[in-house]
Amino acid sequence: MAHSLFPQLMKDRSGNFGIMTAIMLPVLLAVAGVAIDVTSAVEQKSRLQGLTDSAALAAASSMAAKGTNEADSKELAKDFLASQLIDYVKTGKETPAELAALDKAIRDASTVDVKQTTDTAGKIFDVSMTSSYDMPLNAMTSMFAGKTMKVQVASSARSTSVSETAISMYLALDRSGSMSFVTDEKNPLLSLCINYTETNWAYQAYLQPSNPCYIRKIQALQTAASGLFKSLNTSDPKNNLVRVGAVSYTDSTQAATGMHWGTTFASTYVSALPSVPTGGTDASGAMQIAYDALKKTNTTEATAHQSKSHSNFQRYILLMTDGEMTGGSSSWNSALDKKVRDLCDKAKLDGDTNGNGKIDGSEQGIIIFTVAFMAPSKGKELLSYCASGTENYYQPTNMQQLITDFGEIAEKAAKTTTRLTN
Repeated sequence: MAHSLFPQLMKDRSGNFGIMTAIMLPVLLAVAGVAIDVTSAVEQKSRLQGLTDSAALAAASSMAAKGTNEADSKELAKDFLASQLIDYVKTGKETPAELAALDKAIRDASTVDVKQTTDTAGKIFDVSMTSSYDMPLNAMTSMFAGKTMKVQVASSARSTSVSETAISMYLALDRSGSMSFVTDEKNPLLSLCINYTETNWAYQAYLQPSNPCYIRKIQALQTAASGLFKSLNTSDPKNNLVRVGAVSYTDSTQAATGMHWGTTFASTYVSALPSVPTGGTDASGAMQIAYDALKKTNTTEATAHQSKSHSNFQRYILLMTDGEMTGGSSSWNSALDKKVRDLCDKAKLDGDTNGNGKIDGSEQGIIIFTVAFMAPSKGKELLSYCASGTENYYQPTNMQQLITDFGEIAEKAAKTTTRLTN
């Protein structure tokens, strides 16, 4: 009799929804719980990675700038991570004993290794750090995966000491027509001049001098570059550490000055840029020249530095524009934009000796500084992409900011450099 009830139950669907819901509800809740925990784990790992990166950078920088010894550097990295992570997770209800226990747990779950090497250009400090965190799981996930999930990250950073740093830097500078436009800085040396702007540029043949006179973008660039050269000269008074080259571009690439010891040739080149530049914008040719001069397969720079007993040197490109890639037209050209991006990618990965598509360990790619000077959005997007990290991207909106940014670039290049290597 009982066996005949099952077919009837299957035919009678009136209560099946409730039965199926009762059966599936725990499963659905568990799936939802896992989804929540996975999302949380991704967020927690991202946060932990950022804090660990910062801790490794702080330790490496302290060793280079302050001479912190290895033991203290390890403690500094753990102090930094523990304090930052506790600030992030605490609710304010914890007792001092609970906070102390949390601090110890974070330190116990972290490892720090420090390595110091020396070459003729100065000291190099490498810091490697791993951190982990047992993330509590919700009740539903715990039914299947236990009470916690381990979130683990690794980071490594390198810093070079403030002592002599050998570098090769190539400047790729925009001298297109828009570089004739005025900044908001008045020229105290002239009472009258032609003030070119985006709105009157098409009528330049009919313009008359006016008062007040404003400094043009090209003049601001020359002033900023002069400051950069002076800073490099200060760090290299004997002209045996720093090699500099320069090239300018419009919609075509101008003749370049090659790489030379010191800044004299590059400084003369930049000073000779025209006071009223013309033309469109295409940085690809200039980037190609800079890349070809500095790439690993071109041994010219390595040979030059070896002649000065430099076993190691850093390569830099400074790419500057005030516009977007238009070529000879007035409209943005996506193909030219991509060409520049591809060259930036090649330059940044030029030290990838193991072929894994990234710079890690002791590898050194070409570091790119970018300056989008009063540039439109497409120009900013391009240069933000090309920069070797957000700390190497600048977008000054006036002459004083441009001068400050060029000065900061010189200091970063010629003095202590700290970067992530993982």
